[in-house]
Amino acid sequence: MSRLREQFKVGEVFTYFIRVFQKPKPGAPANFNIRAMHTINKISILMFLICLIVMIYRAFIR
Repeated sequence: MSRLREQFKVGEVFTYFIRVFQKPKPGAPANFNIRAMHTINKISILMFLICLIVMIYRAFIR
């Protein structure tokens, strides 16, 4: 049972979602590549959530 519980841990995923949309820490590196990567991650997370909402909406319509 504990192995199954470990497989479905999603707490780290949700903390990443929250951390991506927070302002960067003052001591964090401000490299262009890192900023670009985080921007692309933000866009992909938003697109995923929008698509998930659309799919749930369509499932309830039918």
